[in-house]
Amino acid sequence: MLDASPRPHFIVLDACILMSGVLRPALLDLAAAGWFHPLWSERIGLEWRRNAARIWPIEPELLMREWTLMQSRFPAADPGDTAPYEAVLRHSDPKDFHVIAAGLAGKARCGLPAPPRVTVLTWNLKDFNRSELRQQGMDVSDPDRLFAQWWQTDAAAIETVLQRTLADLAADGRPRDGALPEVLHRERLYRLSNLARQRSAALAA
Repeated sequence: MLDASPRPHFIVLDACILMSGVLRPALLDLAAAGWFHPLWSERIGLEWRRNAARIWPIEPELLMREWTLMQSRFPAADPGDTAPYEAVLRHSDPKDFHVIAAGLAGKARCGLPAPPRVTVLTWNLKDFNRSELRQQGMDVSDPDRLFAQWWQTDAAAIETVLQRTLADLAADGRPRDGALPEVLHRERLYRLSNLARQRSAALAA
């Protein structure tokens, strides 16, 4: 079931979101299924690859290959030069101006008669000034809140995507430790974990 809003939903995936081996593939699969239009920039991709290579023993070539696949899968996700859109920002954290600018550039480039809804998806909510984003026709959310909203829309579809993501990770040699609610809890998706646990209990009753 897709979002019933008449306006398409564009979501900027911040680098901290791409870091998660569960969130990233699940979100990309949902985007491919039409739940939203992903947005990012070359700078977001560079930040993700640099941080991932620093934290985990992952070869930069593998990260670059994944980034290239993402770009091929969603060729409209990168709106190009975002620098001009950073100039209008004042009140959010300057180091995250480029993230907001990716959303502004994507909104400007889409060419739709009605402005799309644009949300920055991030764990670093404190770095984004909500008033400033509203002035620019944007919003900010964390993944737990967003996934919980989607779950209320179509729990079966969201659960299917999440279970498939975990199965794909297991096939790649990264088996999950615990049932879906436990995995989601470790990913800091606390609302979603509770919803998944409630659904599991209801289906088992």
